[in-house]
Amino acid sequence: MAAPESAPDMTGKTRVLIVDDHPIVREGLTRRINRQDDMVVCGEADGAAQALHLLAEAKPDLAIVDLTLQDRGGLELIKDIQVRRPKLPILVLSMHDETVYAERALRAGAKGYIMKQEATDHVVEALRRIRDGGVYLSERMSARLLGSFVATEAAPPTQSPVERLSDRELEVFQLIGQGQGSRQIAERLHVSIKTVDAYRANIKSKLNIDSATELVHQAFLWVQKQMGT
Repeated sequence: MAAPESAPDMTGKTRVLIVDDHPIVREGLTRRINRQDDMVVCGEADGAAQALHLLAEAKPDLAIVDLTLQDRGGLELIKDIQVRRPKLPILVLSMHDETVYAERALRAGAKGYIMKQEATDHVVEALRRIRDGGVYLSERMSARLLGSFVATEAAPPTQSPVERLSDRELEVFQLIGQGQGSRQIAERLHVSIKTVDAYRANIKSKLNIDSATELVHQAFLWVQKQMGT
């Protein structure tokens, strides 16, 4: 593994940046990480803009990134971090189903994916794994990706319709399910309403949805499923 790009902490500990929009999550992670002999939290951010600022100022050796942030999607933030710090190991910590998001996160540049339900027991292990040059996934997700890799054309892996969406289309689908209209989505993603409408059309086509009403309904059901409700 190549040496980390940032200078080590004066104490010799691995510096960790936490990016999550929930203060209680950041607080819990900070306490757990700071109890370790080899790690220390060097910064906390609740959104992408603050995270990119701290990336230069706090000089982390590792980053924990949530996929749902106040100002931008976590996948887009990971891609931005990769441009600025391509060797920085990133662990995604998310409430979202790993079967939908883990592979996307790895493609974006993350080195690990852990669901928040498992974080208490495994986050430190996951951080050490990616720090040392490895990849961290749950056993279930590792087996799933391996199965996809070795599957033959005669027996292709099953794929849900949502998995056919691009990263941006999935983000729009999620925002629709959260009750946001085209104008709100356009403002959040910093694109035109026309662009959002094009994403909506693509989503409807890929999910075989006929109407805007059905799109909103299906998006709402999907978001509720992701939240476990």
